[in-house]
Amino acid sequence: MHILLVASAFNSLTQRVHAELRDHGHTVAVALALPDPALHDAALREAVRRHEPELIVAPLLKTAVPQDIWTAHTCLIVHPGPVGDRGPSSLDWAIHEGVSSWGVTVLQADAVMDAGAVWATADCPVPPVGKSDLYRNEISDAALRAVLLAVERFASGTYSPEPQQPQQPQQPQAQQPQQGRFRTRPYLRQEQRRIDWRADSTGTVVRKLRAADSNPGVLDELLGGEWFLHGGHPEDELRGWPGELLATRAGAVCRATADGAVWIPELRPRRRPGEPPTYKLPAVSALGVRLPELPELYAPLEPDGERRTWTDIRYREVGQAGFLTFSFPGGAMSTAQCGRLLAAYRKALARPTSVLVLGGGRDFFSNGIHLHVIEAAADPAAESWANISAMDDLVEAVLTTADRLVVSAVGGNAAAGGAMLALAADEVWCRAGSVLNPHYRLMGLYGSEYWTRTLPRRAGADAAGELMRRALPVSAAAGQRIGLVDRIVECGPQDFPAAVARLATLLALSSGAQSRAAAKKAELDREEAVRPLAAYREDELARMARTFNDPDAPYHALRRAFVHKLPLTGTPSHL
Repeated sequence: MHILLVASAFNSLTQRVHAELRDHGHTVAVALALPDPALHDAALREAVRRHEPELIVAPLLKTAVPQDIWTAHTCLIVHPGPVGDRGPSSLDWAIHEGVSSWGVTVLQADAVMDAGAVWATADCPVPPVGKSDLYRNEISDAALRAVLLAVERFASGTYSPEPQQPQQPQQPQAQQPQQGRFRTRPYLRQEQRRIDWRADSTGTVVRKLRAADSNPGVLDELLGGEWFLHGGHPEDELRGWPGELLATRAGAVCRATADGAVWIPELRPRRRPGEPPTYKLPAVSALGVRLPELPELYAPLEPDGERRTWTDIRYREVGQAGFLTFSFPGGAMSTAQCGRLLAAYRKALARPTSVLVLGGGRDFFSNGIHLHVIEAAADPAAESWANISAMDDLVEAVLTTADRLVVSAVGGNAAAGGAMLALAADEVWCRAGSVLNPHYRLMGLYGSEYWTRTLPRRAGADAAGELMRRALPVSAAAGQRIGLVDRIVECGPQDFPAAVARLATLLALSSGAQSRAAAKKAELDREEAVRPLAAYREDELARMARTFNDPDAPYHALRRAFVHKLPLTGTPSHL
C-alpha cells in the first residue's frame, strides 16, 4: 500500500514506523503537521492531494486532523495509552501514578480526540525508567505491533474497527483502575508535578522527575533561579537537608530529599517573557557561577555490589567478556563525555578479556556530538571542532583495537557519529527495535568519525552513498540486510543487557573469537598500507573545519533551530 504518515515531528516512533512499514513492502511518504493553525489544515490537505494515500497513519500527532480528511480517508491515530485513556499526558500520568503496565491504542480519527473506533491495541510493561526511555522502547514496541496489525486489518478489507465505550463520569482517582478508564484526563500541569523537597521521599521525587524527564521537565527553584529539572536517579548514601545540593558528578548535581538524595543530570532555565526559548544543559554547566563549591564524587568504574548511585559509564566482567556500558542524556556526547568514555575504554583494554562489549544498555547508543553544549559555548565553531575531534579519538581507539574482538551492542537508537561509533566495532548487535540514522546531511555536515572508511566497508560504496544522500532511518532488519548489523537480538528492552551478556560470554569462550582476534592485527596492517586511517580523518576533518568556520554555513542555522526547537515551516524535502 501507499501510506502517508502525518506527524507533529519526525521523532523516534515516527522514524521506526516509517522504517518498518517500508520493511513490510509499503511505500511511505511523510507530512509534518505545522504548528501554525493558519497553515496546518491547508498543508495537510495539500499533502493528501499530492500523495493520494490509500491509508493515513499518525504515529505522533498533537493537533486534530481536519474533518474533511478523516471523513474521506481512513486515518489511524496512535495513542500511547490503553483503550479508553484519553488526553495529551497519557504517559506522564502513567508514570506519575506508578502503574506497572500500560498499552498503546490505534484508533480511527473522529470528531472527539482519542475516542474513535479501535483498530488494534497492544499491552506493555512499565519498568522504572524515564518517560522518554519508556516511549522509545516499551511503548515503541507496543505501537509497532499495534500499527502493523491495524495496517494488516485495513488491507484485508474485511475488518470492522470496534467502537469505544461511551465516556463515563469521572470517579475519584483511588477508585479508577489502571486501564479502561474511558475518560479524558487533563494536561499534567506543573502544579501537580511540583516537588516538596521537605516532605517527598526519594522514590516520590524520582517518579515525578521520570514522568517529565525529556519534556516538559519539573519546574523548581534553585540557587535564586527557576529551572526545569530533567532526569532523576536515586542515590543511596549521600544525605543532607532536604533540597540541599550535596555533590556533583559528570555534570550532574546531587540534591537531598526528605529521606535520601537524587542525581539530576540536566537543567533548563525557565524562559522569561520576550526571551528566546531555553534548552537543556548538563546541570553543572547550566548553573554556572551560581553553583557553590561542591565535592566532585567520582563513581567507581566498576560498581560495588548493588549500590543505587548514578553514573553514566560503568564496566563489569563476566568470564572473558568485558562490558563497557554508557548512557548519556538524549544520546548526545560532549567533548568531556567523549574524553571520559575514551579513558574508560583504555582502562577496559588493560583487562585480560578476549571480547569487549561497548554499549549494551536499553536506550540510546549514541547520537554523536552534543549540539546543546556546542550552542552554549562562547565559540560554537571551536567547540564543534573540539567535540568532533574527541569523537574521532574515541572511534579511532575502537578501530585500532587489535588484541580482542569489540562488539557494539545497540539497545536503542544510534545516529550520525554515534552510528559510526557503533560501526567501528568488529560486530554490531542490535535489539530488534533499534533504529539507525547513519547520515549527517540533515545537520548540514559532511561527517567524520571515519565514516568514509567504515560505511563503504560494511555496506559497499553505492549503498553508503545512498544512505548519506537519502538520510532516512534504517531499521535493525534493514541494517542487517545491507551489512550494517551482524546480529539482531530479539528481546524486550529490559532483557537486552542480559541477552547481550549471555551472547558475549559464549563468544569469548569460542575458538573462533580467539582466531579472529589473532587475525585482526594483520588485517589492520594491510589496510593501513593501502590507505592510513590518518588520511580518512584528515580528509573528513578538513571538510568539517570549513563548515564550522563558515558563519554562513547551513550547519549553524540548523543547529540553532534544533537546539531551540524552532517551529517547522514545512515538511523537509527528503521526507
